[in-house]
Amino acid sequence: MAKNKVIKNAGQMGGGGPGNAAMSITEKPDNMKKAFADLLRYMGGYKIALFFIVIFAISSTIFQVIGPKIMGNATTEIANGLMRKIAGTGGIDFSAIGRILLITAGLYGASSIFGWLQGWMMAGITQKTVYRMRKEIVEKINRMPMKYFESRPYGEVLSRITNDVDTLGTGLNQSFTQILTSTATIAGVIIMMLTISPLMTVIALCILPLAGLLLGMLIRFSQKYFKSQQEYLGKINGRIEETFSGQNVVKAFNKEEDFIKDFDEINEVLYSAAWKSQCFSGIMMPLMNFVGNLGYAGVAISGGLLAIKGTIGIGDIQAFIQYVKNMTQPIAQIAQVMNQVQSMTAASERVFAFLNEEEEVQGEVIPLNQKDVKGLVEFQHVRFGYGEEQVVIGDFSAKICPGQKVAIVGPTGAGKTTIVKLLMRYYDVNKGEIKLDGVDVRKLDKHEMRKNFGMVLQDIWLYAGTVRENIRFGNTDATDEEVENAAKAAHAHHFIKTLPGGYDMMINEDATNLSQGQKQLITIARAILANTKVMILDEATSSVDTRTEVQIQKAMDNLMEGRTSFIIAHRLSTIRNADLILVMNHGDIVEQGTHDELISLGGVYAGLYNSQFEGDIA
Repeated sequence: MAKNKVIKNAGQMGGGGPGNAAMSITEKPDNMKKAFADLLRYMGGYKIALFFIVIFAISSTIFQVIGPKIMGNATTEIANGLMRKIAGTGGIDFSAIGRILLITAGLYGASSIFGWLQGWMMAGITQKTVYRMRKEIVEKINRMPMKYFESRPYGEVLSRITNDVDTLGTGLNQSFTQILTSTATIAGVIIMMLTISPLMTVIALCILPLAGLLLGMLIRFSQKYFKSQQEYLGKINGRIEETFSGQNVVKAFNKEEDFIKDFDEINEVLYSAAWKSQCFSGIMMPLMNFVGNLGYAGVAISGGLLAIKGTIGIGDIQAFIQYVKNMTQPIAQIAQVMNQVQSMTAASERVFAFLNEEEEVQGEVIPLNQKDVKGLVEFQHVRFGYGEEQVVIGDFSAKICPGQKVAIVGPTGAGKTTIVKLLMRYYDVNKGEIKLDGVDVRKLDKHEMRKNFGMVLQDIWLYAGTVRENIRFGNTDATDEEVENAAKAAHAHHFIKTLPGGYDMMINEDATNLSQGQKQLITIARAILANTKVMILDEATSSVDTRTEVQIQKAMDNLMEGRTSFIIAHRLSTIRNADLILVMNHGDIVEQGTHDELISLGGVYAGLYNSQFEGDIA
């Protein structure tokens, strides 16, 4: 239970990132000064507002620190009045005391107003900064290359938007104003203490070096634990997200215990880092209180001696003790808020690191008129690998004329899906060129180019929304009638009408309220509605039954008429009427031709086709 509580609290502080469990705890913290400098540069548009925040903070502090000395005058007046009464020469001047109290109330009232203005402005700046940061992160995601997301857990990326930005916003709003007001208070208090007694001020200030030394040691030792806490919180978020999204597979293979064990290992590191970081931050306040009490003792003794000598009045001692409290309190507050500063620093480093990640390269851009696209696609000596030693496509060359129906077949791992990723520019080729209507796709704007491609993938993606909204994703301007016509062409209309709510039925987040085949039909309807010049079908009918597949195949034949089409299929019976079949193996084209030509050739394709036929007969 203790571990769960720690993680719950840590969740508010955000973060994430891959790392080795043993290494992260001893990892040196990143440059805190640089992180603050980056954050201040990011907030550069609010310089005027920040200037007024500083002015309001100083004004609030000035009125706050003058108060105790004025109140001390009231105490002195009462003491003098009692002495006059005892001596029989007068009494207490209540009118003078009343004036002092009114002045004091006015000072504290003005301090509160300026303090409220400072907090109100800082809250506005913080929320605007967080809003802008989230907006830029989401925009950045759309500019990131696919390799970034394929090499990281989704939970880590989500952690940047949620945990890290929330941590930064909370820390910025609370720690910045707290440090600012505390620093101003310390400076103002010291000045007021000097006006009362320089000797007592020197005695009181002796505690500052000790407090600074202890505070610096705690910060230095605790920073690495705060950073580790940020990293492993993101890692544990990623693990939870993966486990939940793949719950069916986990249960099917009885891997619950393995995932629990893996989670416990990550949780143990997070628990250790969170416990140590919170322990260090918890020590700060009691330690500062102890140092403050030492200051109280020194002031009480020295003040009493000076009062006996008549150097200062009783009210001055009262005011000075109040100032000592006002000085030690902001020191303790700074110490306490430093854990927020460290969490904010770690979070800002991760956010800015993400915003500085490499983006998809867009060099020279040649305008592309979607209406003029014909659909001529050429692969010229394409070579590609996901890593230097992981070559997937060796030397791929092919020319697909406008309107041709091209099938790409081959064994698993031959590079079929990779060809599609290269065509869509999810990745760029290492060597060679891919051309659309004679223009290198690397010279085309990615968004404009992709408008000409419709896709139905083996990996089905539907979002939480109605069936109608998911189909309309292919063309957001389509009417309800056009949506339903697309569904009819995909043979999805009948089953949609039987659903609770029909086209207005809500699909849940994981689309588990639809069967695999139903989800596939909806994605096909979406592609039909897009009505693009080039169609890509990657195992588009892999999740439907044979009867539905025949119906979809007829709809697809009509859809692909006059359009350049790429069909990746393992069931070779579905691509017998293709204009051109490219047979791939180990990243290269080993055979090409029509179905009849390749069967008569008796090569790789004939072997694949006959093996499937024999399997069906068996």
